[in-house]
Amino acid sequence: MKTLVLNAGYEPLSVVSFKRAVVLVLTGKASVLQSDRDQPIRSETIAIDRPSVIILGRYVKPPRGRRVMLSRRGVLRRDGFLCAYCGGHATTIDHVLPRSRGGENSWTNLVACCRACNGAKGDRTPREMGWTLRVTPAPPRAGRFWLSELEEPIDEWRPFLTAFGWGAERPRPHAMARSEAA
Repeated sequence: MKTLVLNAGYEPLSVVSFKRAVVLVLTGKASVLQSDRDQPIRSETIAIDRPSVIILGRYVKPPRGRRVMLSRRGVLRRDGFLCAYCGGHATTIDHVLPRSRGGENSWTNLVACCRACNGAKGDRTPREMGWTLRVTPAPPRAGRFWLSELEEPIDEWRPFLTAFGWGAERPRPHAMARSEAA
């Protein structure tokens, strides 16, 4: 079982194992906000509820400036598993400018794509196909991106996530359509 760690300002900071959460609580570095009473943790001398949400006692500066490594799964996650061309369920990635024409493997040239659109597009550009991109490919923001466990959060976490833009659904990409004249 995983535990959501909130910074002292209540913003989501990380997700850790329940063992790490227990250590943070027992050393006085964190307090339990939400726990699972059905699965207590027992030792010879103590019994505590298994923490599902903890808050740090001191504010920790979140990591900034981290670069997210490019990967197939990362591109799919960035685009919300939605095809950049038709909006359907994406299972592959596509080079906006095909590699055969000098397109590179980069966050700005790769988009999530369904198999049908990927096969139809082939080695052409979206402009040649008369298609527009539903998203503008860009590197993901590292702050939210590295918390992949929050794609489908545990129900107990939801009240602590809504104030920071993590609603009931998985985060969606920015739906910025590129004009055909561009």
